This record gives sequence, C-alpha cells and structure tokens, in this order.
Amino acid sequence: MWDSPENGGHGDVPVPADISTRPVTGLSSAQAATRLRADGPNAAVAPARRHLGGRVLHQLTDPLVALLLAAAVVTTVLRDYPDTAVIVLVVLVNTAIGVVQEVRADRAIAALDQLAAPTARVVRDGRDVVLPAAEIVRGDLVRVEAGDVVPADLLLAEAARLSVDESALTGESVPVTRAVGEEASAGTVVTTGRATGTVVRTGAASALGRITALVASTRPAATPLQRRLTGLGRVLGLAAVLLSGLVFVIGVVGGRPVVDMAVTAVSLVVAAVPESLPAVVTLALALGARRMAGARAIPRRLHAVETLGSVTVIASDKTGTLTEGRMAVQHAVTGDGSRYGVTGSGYAPHGAVHRRGTPVAVPDDLRRLARAGLLCNDATLAPPTDERPGWAAVGDPLEAALVAFAARCGLDPERTRAAWPRVAEHPFDQELRRMTTVHRCCDRRYLVVCKGAPENVLAAPLVDASAEEIAELTSAAHRLAAEGLRVLAIASAVVDAPPADPARPAGLRPVGLVAVGDPLRPGAADIAGSFDDAGVRLVLITGDHPATAAAIGGQLGLWREGDPVVRGDDGDPARADPQARVFARTQPEQKLDIIAGLQSRGHVVAMTGDGVNDAPALRRADIGVAMGGGTEVARQAADLVLVDDDLSTVAAAIGEGRRIYDNIRRFLRYALSGGVAEIAVMLLGPLFGLAVPLLPAQILWVNLLTHGVPGVALGAEPAEPGTLRRAPRSPSESVLGAGLGRDVLVTGGLIAAVVLGAGVLAAHWDRPWQSVVFVVLGLAQLGVALAVRAPRPHGTRRGNHALPVAVAVSALLQVAGVLLPPLRELLGTQPLDAVELLACAAVSVLPGLVLRLARRPAGRATQADEAAPDRAPQDGPAATDGATPDALAGARPPAQRAPSSVGPADGQGPVIRDQGPGARDDLL
Repeated sequence: MWDSPENGGHGDVPVPADISTRPVTGLSSAQAATRLRADGPNAAVAPARRHLGGRVLHQLTDPLVALLLAAAVVTTVLRDYPDTAVIVLVVLVNTAIGVVQEVRADRAIAALDQLAAPTARVVRDGRDVVLPAAEIVRGDLVRVEAGDVVPADLLLAEAARLSVDESALTGESVPVTRAVGEEASAGTVVTTGRATGTVVRTGAASALGRITALVASTRPAATPLQRRLTGLGRVLGLAAVLLSGLVFVIGVVGGRPVVDMAVTAVSLVVAAVPESLPAVVTLALALGARRMAGARAIPRRLHAVETLGSVTVIASDKTGTLTEGRMAVQHAVTGDGSRYGVTGSGYAPHGAVHRRGTPVAVPDDLRRLARAGLLCNDATLAPPTDERPGWAAVGDPLEAALVAFAARCGLDPERTRAAWPRVAEHPFDQELRRMTTVHRCCDRRYLVVCKGAPENVLAAPLVDASAEEIAELTSAAHRLAAEGLRVLAIASAVVDAPPADPARPAGLRPVGLVAVGDPLRPGAADIAGSFDDAGVRLVLITGDHPATAAAIGGQLGLWREGDPVVRGDDGDPARADPQARVFARTQPEQKLDIIAGLQSRGHVVAMTGDGVNDAPALRRADIGVAMGGGTEVARQAADLVLVDDDLSTVAAAIGEGRRIYDNIRRFLRYALSGGVAEIAVMLLGPLFGLAVPLLPAQILWVNLLTHGVPGVALGAEPAEPGTLRRAPRSPSESVLGAGLGRDVLVTGGLIAAVVLGAGVLAAHWDRPWQSVVFVVLGLAQLGVALAVRAPRPHGTRRGNHALPVAVAVSALLQVAGVLLPPLRELLGTQPLDAVELLACAAVSVLPGLVLRLARRPAGRATQADEAAPDRAPQDGPAATDGATPDALAGARPPAQRAPSSVGPADGQGPVIRDQGPGARDDLL
C-alpha cells in the first residue's frame, strides 16, 4: 500500500460477483491456473483462417480468370503452346498476388498481439511477480506505473496521480485521469502516476480484444476495379460465346466442315477476350506502386493504388493525421488580458511569440506566465536521437507543452527549476481540478503556483482579484475553448511561509491563461482544398469534443458557422445529415458504422488514421491509409502507409489512381476494338465473298501480337493533363461506361471496314486476299495502339518509349507471318510482294489516323486548360459528369470554401447540434 495516495486514494472497491480475489495477497497460483484453463490466455482470439488451397481456389473463381483458363485449354488443343504458356503465366501471377493480399489479415491480428504488454507486475500468493501478460487472469491484482501498457481491463483499487493515454483506442489527444473505482482499459499507456487494479476482463473480452474482433470480422470490400473487371469478365464471356456461336452457325450453313467451324468459333472466343488484361492491370498497378513508394507512400495491397483514383469521400481521423498528434501551447493570455500567439514545431524548444500576427519580444508578464507553468509541472522534454528524429514528451503531454512554451519564451527549463526548487505540492486531482506547487525563492520566501481548470482556479478564496479581472479572464477562457483548445488558468503569489494545506492556498494573483491544442500539420488546409478541387469530399471523424472537431474543421475549410457537428454519442452517426463533414465523440464501432453508411450511399471511401481505434475502419473502407508514425496495428490494417505522415501524398495518389484507371480503359478500347473487328470480319466476310476470312491459327497469331507486349505497354502511359481537376467517376459506372463501349464499337467498326475493304479489293484483283486480311488486321490494330495514347501535355515529351518499340516489333512479326516460310506454313498464309505489303501498310494507318484527327479538338482544349491551371471549375465538382450527386455533396468549389479559421475575436463558438450536457467539459 502507498502512504499518500491521491487521485482517489485507495480503499475497498466492489468487484463483479464472479471475480473473487484477496485485496492484498491477490490470487493463489492454484486459483490462477484454474482460471487460465477456464478462460484461456489473455490474448486476442485469432480468426479462422482459410488454408492455402482455399485461397487459391477463391482466386480462380473470378469469371475473367475462369475464361482465361478455358482459353488455355483451347490453345493447348490447338497446339498453340506459346499462347498457352502466356495465359497460364498470367493466371499464376495474379493468383499469387491475390493470395498474398489475403495474408495481410493475419499480420493485422499479430500486430494487435504485439501492442499488448508482453509482461506485467502481478500480485500472486501475496508477492509481486513479473509474469507474461498472456498468463493474467480475471481477479489478478496488477500494478502499473508511468510508461507501462495496461495488460488487461483493470478496476482500479488504488491510484496515485494516475493518468492514461487512451489516444490509440479513443482518438483523444489528451491523457485521461483515472481514479479509484474507474477502469483502465487494456492497450492504454500510463503517462503519470501508478495504480493497482483488479483484472475484470482479459483477452477478447477486453477493450483491446473487442477492437481485435472488429478487425478480424471486418472483411475488406472488393475494390471498384475488381468489381468492374468481374462484371466485364461476365459480359465479355457471354458476348464472345454468343457471337462465336453465330459464326459457327453461319459457317456450317454455308457448307463448312463442322469441326473446322467449331475450332474457328473457339478461336474467336479466345480472340474476343483480352487475355493480357490481368497483365496490363498488374503492370499499371505495379508501376503506380513504385512511383508512390518513391514518394514515401507504400501500398500494401496492389489494387489500393487504383482504388484511390475512384475515391469520392476521404474520411480522416484528426489526431496525428490532420494534426501533428503533439500538444502545443498555441495562445496565451496574461493577467491584464493581453493575448499572444505562440508558434513552434511539436515539442521542440524553439519557436516565436506574436501578437495580432506580428512577431514581438517576450514581455515580462508572458515570461512570468511561462515560468509559473514550467514550475507547476512534472514533465520534461527529451531531445532527438538517432531512433527518434524529433523532440518528445516525457510525462503528461499537456505539461510537456507547457515546458516547450517556457523554452520558446526564452527560459531554460532545467536552470529555472533548479533556481526555484519545489518544497511542497498537491498533485492534480479530479475533485479540485487543479495542481499546486510551492517553491523556495532566493530571498527565503516562497512562490505558490496553482494551475488547473479556469473555473476552479479563477475563484475565491484561491485568487484575490477584482470581479472585472475574473470576468475578463473567464470570457477569454470561453473564447479559447470555443476554438477547440484546452484552457488552463495559472495563479501565483509570493508568501513568507508555505501554506499549511497546499491543496487549498489563498490570496493568489491570476498570472494568465494558456491554451493548448494539437495543431494542424503544415499545409493541411491546402491539402483539404486540393481534395475539393479534385471533387473529393473530405470528412473529419474524431473522438475529440465537438468544439475541438468544429474548430479543426473550420481551419480546414470543412465547417463554418451553422454547419452540423454530428456527435457519436447521440444516436446513430451513420444516419446523420448527408451534408455533415465533421463527426465528434466517435468510438471505433461508430467509425465503422460511418464508413458503412457512406458506402451504402454509393461512395467509394478512403479512411485515414493512425491509432488502434482507427484499425477496424481502415479495414472496412474501400482503401485504408495509415500514417507511418502511427500504431503498428493501423499500419497493418491499412492498404497504403504514408511513411512521412504527409497527407498531401494522398492527393498525389488520387492522381496516380486515376492515371492507372485511364490506362486500363485505354487498353480495353484498344484490345476490345480488335476483338470486335475480328468477329465482324468473320461474320461479314462471307457476305462480301470472303468465305473464310481468317484461319484459327491466324486469329490466335494476331491476338498474341496485338494483345501482348503492345497492350501491356499501354499500361505505362503518363497521366493526362488536368487529371486532378476533374470529378471522380461514378462508383456505379461500368468499366465500359462514359462512352468507352461506344468508342470500342466505333473503333472496331473502322478496323473491320478497312480490313474487309482491303480483302475485297485483293480478291477482285486475284491476289492472296486471306493473307491481305491477315496483315491489315494486325497492322491496323497496332496503329490504333498509337492513336489511343494519352494526350501529350503542352511543351513536354512523351515518357512512355516502350509502346512505339513494342508496336514496331509486333508489326515486324506480323509481316514475317507472310514472308518467312516456317511461319507461312504454321499460319497457312501466302507470300506478299513489296508493293502489296506497302499497300497493306498504307490502308492500315487509316483507323488510327481517323481517331487522332477526331481527338485533336479535345487535345487543343486540354492544352488550353493547361495554359490556365488556376482557373476554377465554373460549376464546381458536382456539375461534372460521371459522379453521383450524393458522392460529391458537400465538396465546395474553391471560391465557396469555408473560412480557414474560426475567428477568436467575436467569441462565437461552433453551433453543435444536440450537444447535450457537458458541453464545457474540456475547459481543462
């Protein structure tokens, strides 16, 4: 037992009836062993995991993969072993990638296990012993002190100045004071004091265990690209089978052998399906992932790179994501009512003081305020190390902010404390909501300093001040609190002798107020604006007080006077006002509900966060983005990790995702138009006197050359100009939507017309028309590959040199099919002379030339946009085609963005709907 317990002291605390323990000696070893067998170890229950075979089978059930496997069987029957090898290789690579992605769930659970304290100090058989945390059982007496991770949910029986950091579980920035009779949750960190508590819940039943269960039970939704490609596979498969069946019927009716037409029909199925699509997708995603890794963003799941391109809502945590995650004094008010701003980075002792935006020298009154806050304080600052690049707080982060504030006011913390040694104190407690210290002065007198909640410090008989002085400081405190800041009042007096009761001094003079907050990251407001410009709605979700959330939202341009602030503790936040962009007092389960609610309205949601409390929502979102400096649990549950914690990387990643999706659509236009052309030629050829326009081997050869390396090279095209100035595509839009299906048919029709025209002319002139059809079909498709490239930004060079090289090599191989005897024998072609080849080449460029000429006006418009990059969209993002109105609701155009900050001068706080009691509970 401790002789001088504070924060509630110690005593008899009733525990649940099913937990019997001795308050002093704890459980016996025999009792603990029995309970360990009954309840199991104090560890999260791992979810049932699918075996390797099940994971592989799950990947192979994808419709497009199944179609590719069928194509592999066909090519094997046709003895086209190179094509078979390529198709099988693509299937194997994509299956392996999918299996690796599923394994990440196991890592998330393992990270949660690592977060729990590996050992704990437990009272067993009347003695203090150190045991593995997994061996703790209900009823154990556990001792914790500053720096310990709470190993299980504890009901506190003793507590001395105990405060715990719950930010990883709740998102709250400031440590929470815990007293006797209250609980300390598993996974939280003791920042100050010490305590003894009875274990009431372990393992999966604890607070940490419940979050573990949420992460384990939350299966990541299929990405938009996966959903689109799944639908495309079904459509292509059905269309290819029906059209090939029609070709089969026409051929048989026309007198062709049934076996020959069956082989031809199956070959057309293979030709109509772009079997290199998975390879193109993989290459585009891999290149995007490599670019993002170079920008300090590590994709943990390949499809996550593209998913960012279709995001319509970014749901962001506040602490450590939009803010620095470190407490700092932002404003100070001296005893005469003068207000000063304080700047600096994190806990670094360097900074500046300004008044009304102008830097000023530190006045004596402000230095006295800083000195008082430094003396009535137990925290210290730790300088940077090789492992930790920045200054860190040792002790309560709120008090560490006061130490940094004193240093920024020109004080040396160590020397100041040495010159004013502490001789007595009354630590902070919940009842008085203040802390008092007594220090010896150099003239044998004593300095009494008291800091705490303004309403508890600025009151008689503790302070001796006029009613006007008290009213002025109280009003200033309320204005600061309305800005979302934690406000402390400080009073002091020099006396001849220490007070008899340090807990209740009297006659102190107000020294001033300090307002502590978690400042925004540099450039956070600009980043929020860039999301608006891209038509992406940013939503703030935090566990903090509504006033704090509203203030941060105002600084980001997400909230302005009259806008709603949805409280998680007031009903179901998932059914809140669809226009709401600020959510406060949210628990992990409610974050999950908010994400699900947004998805149910058709949004593609990205969630950013850094704490354990964010992990379930990170997993549930379409894409989870974790801060590299956050908890390991959040990083393991996320799809994308920002190594440098820079949220601007997300904006760049959105552009990268859109580039990837554009390239996939570009490939689809190229590949599918070729398939349309091949089927059209086979269907319409007999009507123009071309009985069998192509043989099965010729179809597969053209398919291999055009869908192979050139198609994959299209996946490396650079981004189009203005990618981040257009609205996101609609989540419900098909991969062939937004006119792509029409473009495929038009392009395929152009190719087919040129091919059939060349074949008819060759037949009319009694030339080897089938070989002409073969050559023109291949070359025309390769020409289209060059025509559908990304528009070149004005004044820049092309960055994708692989495509023209791939097209050139494929064109040579296509021509070789009618020149080299071994290939002629394999493909059933006849030789063409130089004039005929030149004629084939000349007509083959026509489809690509038409496409380039048709796109030229759009290219000029694009260059005009690039010439005026600062021009805002006329109607805002919501007016752009391809995005649902609800998906873009609340994304204000730049000209209508909310004010960048909440003004302190007018004293107006945020309008918080259904705020309920306790609205001012964060003045301290």
